Amino acid sequence: MTITTVEEAKKDNEYYKALTQLLFQLADDDFMIAFRGSEWLGLAPHIEEDVAFSSINQDTMGHATMFYQLLEDLGCGEVDALAHARKAENRVNAVLLEKVNGPGTYLSEPEYDWAFTVVRHYFYTQAKKIKIESLKNSSYEPLKHVAVKVNMELYYHQLHWKTWFTQLCTANTIAKNKMKAAITLVMEDFNGVLSLGPDAVRISEYGLIESEEFIRQRFVSSMTDVFESVDFKFPDQMGMKNGDGRKGEHTKDLDAALLTLSEVYSSNVNATW
Repeated sequence: MTITTVEEAKKDNEYYKALTQLLFQLADDDFMIAFRGSEWLGLAPHIEEDVAFSSINQDTMGHATMFYQLLEDLGCGEVDALAHARKAENRVNAVLLEKVNGPGTYLSEPEYDWAFTVVRHYFYTQAKKIKIESLKNSSYEPLKHVAVKVNMELYYHQLHWKTWFTQLCTANTIAKNKMKAAITLVMEDFNGVLSLGPDAVRISEYGLIESEEFIRQRFVSSMTDVFESVDFKFPDQMGMKNGDGRKGEHTKDLDAALLTLSEVYSSNVNATW
């Protein structure tokens, strides 16, 4: 089955519901991790990383915009409102992606954890690559086209974070211990990233993306090889310790993030940003 137009997608209410749920997940995930990444501006380990990371965050925010645009086309609201005006309980991003980078704030004594950032972004990018490869064969043709565009940039994102990950995991004892602690922390909530939400079965049955189990198996397989290359053992379990974001369960970190993200938009919702 191939759906080529918005009109066709709207004819089947169940298909439309599954499609929009998936798009909100994709958009909200990218939107939130791009924001957390942007908080490293001026704080990255060196100037070259500051430039590279900023570029990755711009790309990722652009991906979120493309997914929000598909939702606008489907009649779910305007892009800016979808990104900035929705309340925390209406967001479906994975909880891991909303967690702060570390103690402090960007403007007041930030004591961010670079190891946590490397692990979170690398794991997320690896999972996103698997999803995007699947979306290139989605039953919704407009989503297929977006996936092709996103995929071209993901190669470089993936290479960037893999390089950081392998270098830190094979560095001195202090670096290795920090990376092991970060891996443990990320894995506590990483199942939320791989989740397709309450309607996961329907989403895959409609051919929008491959099954949640397939995505999880591909992720574990790809990461196991990388872990073996740095002489680490890939953790046996992934959880959703701090809530299921796909069900609207979030932490106070998301509330604070949305307050910052919506500040300019809320000052004049009728303006074109």
